[in-house]
Amino acid sequence: MQSFPVSKARIRDLNGQPLRGSGKYVLYWMISTRRTRSNYALDRAIELAIELDRPLLVLEALRSDYPFACDRFHRFVIDGMADNAAAFEKAGVLYHPYVEPKVGAGKGLLKQLASDACCVVTDDYPCFFLPRMVEAAAEALPIRLEAVDSNGLLPMRVAQKAFSRAFDFRRFLQRELRPHLQFPPRAQQLRSKLRPMSRLPQGISKRWPRATEALLEGNTNSLSKLPIDHDIAPISSRGGATAARQGLRDFLSERLQNYGEDRNQPEADASSRLSAYLHFGHIGTHEVLDKLAQYEDWSIESITDIRSGKREGWWGMSPAAESYLDQIVTWREVGFNFCLHRADYDRFNSLPDWAQSSLEQHATDKRPHVYSLEQFESATTHDSLWNAAQFQLKQDGRIHNYLRMLWGKKILHWSESPERALKIMLELNNKYAVDGRDPSSYTGIFWVLGRFDRAWGPEREIFGKVRYMASDNTRRKLRVNEYIKRWDPQGCLFPE
Repeated sequence: MQSFPVSKARIRDLNGQPLRGSGKYVLYWMISTRRTRSNYALDRAIELAIELDRPLLVLEALRSDYPFACDRFHRFVIDGMADNAAAFEKAGVLYHPYVEPKVGAGKGLLKQLASDACCVVTDDYPCFFLPRMVEAAAEALPIRLEAVDSNGLLPMRVAQKAFSRAFDFRRFLQRELRPHLQFPPRAQQLRSKLRPMSRLPQGISKRWPRATEALLEGNTNSLSKLPIDHDIAPISSRGGATAARQGLRDFLSERLQNYGEDRNQPEADASSRLSAYLHFGHIGTHEVLDKLAQYEDWSIESITDIRSGKREGWWGMSPAAESYLDQIVTWREVGFNFCLHRADYDRFNSLPDWAQSSLEQHATDKRPHVYSLEQFESATTHDSLWNAAQFQLKQDGRIHNYLRMLWGKKILHWSESPERALKIMLELNNKYAVDGRDPSSYTGIFWVLGRFDRAWGPEREIFGKVRYMASDNTRRKLRVNEYIKRWDPQGCLFPE
């Protein structure tokens, strides 16, 4: 694939400050695109370092007090740090992985490193606490801070509004995406032009020491010393770019051909299983498309002139590949689009007017069951299929794609109000899901309540015009008995 400079559509100057010509290096502050390939922010930092004839310094920091900080998420991120450390060492780039040992210990690190820098480049990510953190840094730093968008195939700011329907966003993609499919530069080729940097500025290593090798290598005792929630254990899958790339290879060779037919079957589990790696930035959509293109013997010239918004036909790939691309491009990126343009993306009042009105009209309808957050969290409802899905979330950090929709619909069905149902879904998903706290996971949760959907009939109690789903229908349509046996902590097959 041909490579190009980083598009201006992906770069934002956050504070209008000048480049510091007397600076000693360019600093890349890695906060969400936690990888060394297919990373526009890294490529932009490299471009600037070459232009200014300065070395590149990469800081990847992990604070201890982010919302829902726990062993599960820390371990996944630190696995990625270990992979990045190896990759940057091989490339001859100075990399500083910093894991905060106590709350507040990392305060001042960015400012201190920036004091000797020409400029700072960071990642542009539209939700969770990251936008506020970056805005605060932009105000505090006396040098230029650029944020670079590596989130998806389409630069987020190409779309000037939030889309309310996936169909409309898909049609927009079909009209606008093609010019943005140039693949990121092969960073290893650019790094050969960088000036070397042998050590950190004086005093940095003593006050903010590099993560220990024991922590990077997965030492359980090292993780247990950190001030985070230790009750939520790491999942069995390793984080990081190496595991992400192996997972992509496995998906393409073993499951892609049956993706369209089997992705909704819990016992087939035919999904890509890449959502956590995408969330933490350990792999990017461009790299996924690059490998998929090789597998499909596809090129950009294969794209058709279809601009109707239909799911099939535009890419010019196999039906299974196009079905997967609709998930990883259309549905994933419409979530980023919404989070970018709507600061209330995680609030009930961000729902479409029809959904809010319909849910409120039925807010006082009698519920067949009303469960507390604690009962939902402990997977102790009357429904074994729902319990199995919740137990998978707690143990495995994810729920099978189709059952995740059912999981949310039943929380709406069994909560005292739609607003309470939203709070429960957000709490459980953000607390346990490895791919939670992400635009895509907000898409999934709010889809349960009507976002990106349409009004459905007949109108039902509790749901109103919001799409209805039921466990007994799911049991009839899909193979779930073995799934329930594996994941239901009560080990029984209760009907709904």
